[in-house]
Amino acid sequence: MKILIVEDETELAQSIADYLSEENYLCEFAINFKQALTKIETYNYDCILLDIMLPDGNGMAILEELKKQGKQDGVIIISAKDALDDKIKGLQLGADDYLIKPFHLSELAARIYSLIRRKQFGNSNTFFQNELQIDLLAKTVLVNGKIINLTKKEFDLLLYFIGNKNRIISKSTLAEHLSGDFADMLDNHDFIYAHIKNLKKKLKEAGCDTYLKTVYGTGYKWEV
Repeated sequence: MKILIVEDETELAQSIADYLSEENYLCEFAINFKQALTKIETYNYDCILLDIMLPDGNGMAILEELKKQGKQDGVIIISAKDALDDKIKGLQLGADDYLIKPFHLSELAARIYSLIRRKQFGNSNTFFQNELQIDLLAKTVLVNGKIINLTKKEFDLLLYFIGNKNRIISKSTLAEHLSGDFADMLDNHDFIYAHIKNLKKKLKEAGCDTYLKTVYGTGYKWEV
């Protein structure tokens, strides 16, 4: 899962990233309004942590831009301002949550998890599809009641496919999801093929149906 941290306090941003990395999130940074705008115009995120007080602009304008572009990135405002008007305006513009500084990193992580679960998995901790069962909290995957061992990348890909079920997802989008803006520096995205090949093999060997389809020349799709 990929997170954008829009925060000009670099120490706070880094501490958030360090904590979330331990929770297997991929974190990117934007330290000002201009960087944040470029990031959201170029990439998609599972969650954006948005400080509304930026040195060169107001974070509320980022929310307005997300709405204008019709993007579905989850947004949690993190602000030192405990002002009711800001909370109301932020939520009206499309923010999913509002967290006042200072906060415990464990609470932030819980809110991110809750947001992603609500948006992608119907507010449930467990996903079922016939013989397939995924426990989001325990991070386990079972086929016909038996656990299959996936790498972190394979598990992340599986959740990403399920969270975007019935949509064709390109290799470049998958590379961006797994590698962030570092994906732009890669000569090719062959590593995506390797991860998906291994994921398909493990699911098939465990007795799972072929929900993950290759759409030749386009990308991949998880069919429900």
